[in-house]
Order: sequence, then C-alpha cells, then structure tokens
Amino acid sequence: MPIYKRILLKLSGESLMGGEKYGISTSVLTSYASQIKKVADKEVQIGIVIGGGNIFRGLSGVNKGFDRVKGDQMGMLATVINSLALQSALETEGAKVKVLTSIRMEPVGELYAKSKALEYIESGYVVIIAGGTGNPFFTTDTASALRGVEIEADVLLKGTRVDGVYTADPEKDPTATKFDRISFDQVYQKQLKVMDLTAFTMCKENNLSIIVFDMDTEGNLERVIEGEKIGTVVSNDL
Repeated sequence: MPIYKRILLKLSGESLMGGEKYGISTSVLTSYASQIKKVADKEVQIGIVIGGGNIFRGLSGVNKGFDRVKGDQMGMLATVINSLALQSALETEGAKVKVLTSIRMEPVGELYAKSKALEYIESGYVVIIAGGTGNPFFTTDTASALRGVEIEADVLLKGTRVDGVYTADPEKDPTATKFDRISFDQVYQKQLKVMDLTAFTMCKENNLSIIVFDMDTEGNLERVIEGEKIGTVVSNDL
C-alpha cells in the first residue's frame, strides 16, 4: 500500500536522454510513463516537474553568448517539450494527464494556478507542470520545490540517474558512501549537492521532505511510494 497520498515527482531532463547525446530516448520515456501509470493506478495523486537539460539549459547558453534571461526562457520552453512528450507517453499507457504551463501558451497547455492543479489532481489526473517557475534565474529544482509546496504534496521525489545522496560524486569518487537518511542541516554542513540552495531552503522551511532515488531502475518509483528503503531521505527530522 502507498504511504503517500500526494507526491511531487521531479524528473531530470538529462535523464530523458538515456544513451542518446541529445533529445529524448523513447525507451526511457516509455519506462517513466509505465512507472508513473502504475503509481497512479494505486490512487496516488501525482504532480510532475521536468527539467529541460536534454534540450537546452539556460546557463549553458550564457556561456555561448546568450543573454541570461533569453537563455532561461529557452530552457523553460525545453521543459514544455519534455512535458508534452511525457503527456503523450502517459496517455498511451492509459493515464489521464493535464499539462499546465507557468506562462500562457494555450492550446499547448493551460495556464498554471494552484486551484486548477488541485482540481485536476483530486479528479485523478496526473498533472505535469511545465515552464519552470515562469521566471528567469530559477531552476526547475526550485520550480519542483515551489509546486510541491503549493499543491501540498506529502513528499518531493527527485528521480535521477543516481540512487541517492553520497558523501561525494559517486561517478567521480569510488570511495563515496551513500546516506540512507540525512537532515537538511547536515546537507548544509557537509556542503552536499542535492538541489540548488533556493529549492533546498524552500523544502526545509516548508517541511517538505525529499527522497532522492534512481528513477532509471524499473519499478523504483512504486517501491518508493510503498515505503521501501531505497534512495536517500532528506528531512528536518532524522
């Protein structure tokens, strides 16, 4: 049985690439959609925020001469592309899905409002919230924290390619060790990279726990919402 009634799932845009160098891997997209549909079938209410790094990242654009605001706006549009792709994959699985956008772009998606998101979520729709916060200088990590707080999610699930929070980057340091649980304060003290500081602080101040887990392993999302001890739990209380 699920231990969470409502979740905010943050998906990495870069993870959507799978083994590709750019864009969206259909196999990864199908896997994500299948996992999400199984959780939705358990009557878990689901909000989703997706990054856009597989298509365009605002900060990388700045390094190539783009204005930061324009670069971030391009990144917001990249998240909309990913959101539409996930919507299509979920509908193929038989899920009811709505895409809401933080900036007005009907008929691509409806303009986001908390009341609208909650109405759809409580009616059994998977709600994908695209476009980041709608403002430059904020990451999709911050968007996921903000939307998680707004929709009153029980937990923020950060699905990545890594299976938790480590003492160092496990892809670079073979001696890195994983935390099963860690407090927000300990993450600050150890200067660990979980999310950007704006997002992280918002979760801490609003007591929204984060679970970092490997979304690329089939079935992990279902295991997390059923309370299996995979990934790393970050919370105010240990």
